[in-house]
Amino acid sequence: MKAKIRLPFFETSVKNYIFGDAVLELALCAEAAAKEYDIDVLFVAPYADIRRVRENTDRLIVLAPYMDALRPGRGIADVLPESLMAAGAQGVVLNHSERPMSLTAIKKTIDRANELDMISFVCADTISEAQALAHLHPDIMNPEPTELIGTGIVSDMGYVKEVVSAVKMIDPNIYVEQAAGITTAQQVYDFIMAGSEAAGSASGILKSPDPFALLNEMVRYVRKAKDDLAKMNR
Repeated sequence: MKAKIRLPFFETSVKNYIFGDAVLELALCAEAAAKEYDIDVLFVAPYADIRRVRENTDRLIVLAPYMDALRPGRGIADVLPESLMAAGAQGVVLNHSERPMSLTAIKKTIDRANELDMISFVCADTISEAQALAHLHPDIMNPEPTELIGTGIVSDMGYVKEVVSAVKMIDPNIYVEQAAGITTAQQVYDFIMAGSEAAGSASGILKSPDPFALLNEMVRYVRKAKDDLAKMNR
């Protein structure tokens, strides 16, 4: 059974900014924030750290940064879905701007993820690409303009509202996240209040003066948005 995700949630990754023990330290910080604010946190771990992160946390939902669609057998340099699942990965990121995939490959890999009850977290660039990928019915979509990733410049609210609406018109069950360029907790809050079901940050956290403090604050602002939305809907 796939891991269940409660809305709104927060997502973060380490990319290749840190490695080794530093990955586990950040994961434990994310774990502590998830527990403190009772918010689900998706943590994208490097392949080499998936097992260690999963074995030392119980509140994080651990994702792999990519996988191939092959099956057990040949393919020495490919990333086998079954090996990721055995290491503890509960889902996978697909089509990130740093590892783009063809539409055919995305479809095949979402199908493999579904076979193994792994969450499919699919990235998109433009609104038209997000619409095309929504027809493949991933679990989560992260539409973010490629040119903004890692820049500290966030998507405008018009893009956020339009892309959420565009995806939901095709498949209302897809969770939609915003993450490009987020560097502050207030941006996390603003995106969720504007209709995004989650927010995320990677380089924004890891390039900050105090990554642990910022990660905690961002998760706290997801909680704040959740509480404020609940008040508005009473």
